[in-house]
Amino acid sequence: MNRLGVLRGLSRGMQVFVLVDVLLVLALVVLVVTLPRGGGVDGARAAESSPTASAEATSDAGDGQEDVAVDPVAFASPTGNIACEMSIEGVLCTIGSFTYAPPRVTGCEGQTGHVIGLDAEGFAFRCEDDGVPQVTPTSELPYGSTASVGDYTCASGTDGITCTDATGVGFRLARAQWNALP
Repeated sequence: MNRLGVLRGLSRGMQVFVLVDVLLVLALVVLVVTLPRGGGVDGARAAESSPTASAEATSDAGDGQEDVAVDPVAFASPTGNIACEMSIEGVLCTIGSFTYAPPRVTGCEGQTGHVIGLDAEGFAFRCEDDGVPQVTPTSELPYGSTASVGDYTCASGTDGITCTDATGVGFRLARAQWNALP
């Protein structure tokens, strides 16, 4: 075979190689476009193992209905000053240090302002008869992230932790202030 024949053969081989590469890239694009968000079962397993997803306790099963988590979730604000525990019964948050005037709790002889709860009755600060509770370190809920259990959702932001029920009733808790919602 002369040099020209070898170059022509190499050229065809390269053409086939490029054509196969183009077809593989197109197949990959089609797969990415047609796969559901989250990547199926493996994507869901990967999300379950990530720290943010473990705090986000809701998922979409892909059948148009949202699966609501019922397992308790505990988290702390990025500063570690606020820690919350969530369950299907409600939310209980503790703040270690605050500068707002402590709210009054009817019938309370102890301190107030460190513990706030949200449940089917609404939200209220709790009486601290046994002294100021310690904020227990737990996994962090990064700013911009949410955690949900049952009808309750808490969001972490630079303005504090905001927790609400399905109707929007709840509270925002921060070192400088607390607010009733809505």
